[in-house]
Amino acid sequence: MDILIRALVIFVFLWLVVRVGGKREVAQLSAFDMLLLVTVGDLVAQGVVQEDYSLTAALIAVSTFTVASLVLSLANLRFPALQPWIGGRARIVVRDGEPLLDVLHSEQLTLGDLHEAAREKGIRRLSDIEMCVLETDGAFSFFTHDAPRGKDGSRDDQEVQ
Repeated sequence: MDILIRALVIFVFLWLVVRVGGKREVAQLSAFDMLLLVTVGDLVAQGVVQEDYSLTAALIAVSTFTVASLVLSLANLRFPALQPWIGGRARIVVRDGEPLLDVLHSEQLTLGDLHEAAREKGIRRLSDIEMCVLETDGAFSFFTHDAPRGKDGSRDDQEVQ
């Protein structure tokens, strides 16, 4: 029972750390971030099972993390009002070619990160971007001014809220 409680406490703590840490894809993590993740994994294991190296302790800890993750996923599906708290929310970071620096800052991203993501999508200038959305998984979605239009003049891409 002690391992179950410690595993649950550490799971909640790690979830909060990830939420506060901002949205970044694994590809965007620095070498230091990767080392930190590996170290955290070892520290978490030590904190959860303490000196108990038994198979039972490891199974209880992993099971607790799995169940806690499933509970969060189910809560995210069942209670839509909790979705921004559990999984985050998409944020607009560029509107009509102008980067929203306050949003970038709050997401712990630099203008350089934005330029790099745009270049990866073949976008040379921020002025070409009608809207850029930072998705909940840390990926950028770009909508440029030259998006194709339908027969009625409306855009084929849907507006992101």
